[in-house]
Amino acid sequence: MKKILGTVAMSAAVLGLMGCAEDRSSGGSGEDSDELNFWVFGATNYEELAAQYMEENPDVKIKVNFTEMGDLHNNLFTAVSSNSGAPDITMIEVSEISRFLDAQDRFHNLYEFGADEVKGDYLDWKWNIAESTDGEFLMGLPTDIGPSVMYYRKDVFEEAGLPTEPEEVQPLVSDWEGFEETAKIIHDKTGKMMVDTPETLFAAKRDQAPEQYFNTEDELIIEDSPHVKQAYDDTAKMIQEDLVGENAMWTPEWGNAMAEGSYGALLAPAWMVASIKGNAPDASGDWGIVQMPERAGNWGGSYIAIPKESDQPEEAYEFVEWLVAPERQLESFKESGMFPSAPEVYEDEEFANTSDEYFGGLNTAEIFAEAAESVEPIYMGKNYSIVHQELMTALTNVASEGTDPQEEWDAAVERIKSQLERQ
Repeated sequence: MKKILGTVAMSAAVLGLMGCAEDRSSGGSGEDSDELNFWVFGATNYEELAAQYMEENPDVKIKVNFTEMGDLHNNLFTAVSSNSGAPDITMIEVSEISRFLDAQDRFHNLYEFGADEVKGDYLDWKWNIAESTDGEFLMGLPTDIGPSVMYYRKDVFEEAGLPTEPEEVQPLVSDWEGFEETAKIIHDKTGKMMVDTPETLFAAKRDQAPEQYFNTEDELIIEDSPHVKQAYDDTAKMIQEDLVGENAMWTPEWGNAMAEGSYGALLAPAWMVASIKGNAPDASGDWGIVQMPERAGNWGGSYIAIPKESDQPEEAYEFVEWLVAPERQLESFKESGMFPSAPEVYEDEEFANTSDEYFGGLNTAEIFAEAAESVEPIYMGKNYSIVHQELMTALTNVASEGTDPQEEWDAAVERIKSQLERQ
């Protein structure tokens, strides 16, 4: 576990999307002015932890509002821009942090509440992403990181006549050539896809590259740098070979496919554990985990911030500091698969020996830690989501409509440029 610290601490902003949860509420600060309204997305255990905090602090009331990740960030941006309707506490996904740091005057500086006292509890690179360039302002406290692995269906591999145990599966997918060959065998023998959505395959390949959509001056580089285009072309090729399905992530079809075992593998971060279990509760023992082809990327991870509109920032900060403390990060890992950004957790015996019967008794902490060791830093940029969404639209069109990949790429690039000109 100790080896994780040196490598992961260098992985400065290699991050992608967390999962979404059922939309339960989308309200603002709430009718009860004494109630802390907390906006949350993703598969977390924050509602349970908030209940625990309220039991320990009966004078505090917290309302946890779940919504889809994109909606949360759009609603939050509208609220802080208009100074109306923002919650007391909010999650912000790492790919959105740069956008909100541009509006840091609309958020409380957590250094004013003593955040510097807990700075040493977290990975340096994770903490620094939420800081202003001069280091004087802190947008949010860190939650999780998202080292990626390959989840796979043992029953599908068995149906295809392939090995099913991790030590035998790993050599088959140690590189992308082996991954594609395995995908072809599965399709030939079972008629099933290797993956059911273009996004996870594209993201896996993209996150292994040394650069993504922007350089550090926030200039678009996807036409000059070969890496993103290669990830796009590789994904499109596998789509055309009927090895990749058309389901969009977080849709009912995507969840049903996970439950039914209608594809072979899911390339996804540690936090996907909760979605797998939630969508496929009866598939215990049918899923295994191995390392990604070549190396892992880091997809996801968030922060918790306090908008300036909150009139209870001290109470809000006390809860946030408690919520993301190492002890609670361990709980969030056990309950929701949120991989900790607090290194202290890696030394915890309970964490180091974590096994999961759902995945055949595998030591999931060890697997995710090994994945995290291979993560390398990538700059994302404040307009990351614009580019990602348009490229996903292009690949979705290729998968669902059979359109020409190059024409879709060209159209996506034009849409991206048009949107960036308006920023």
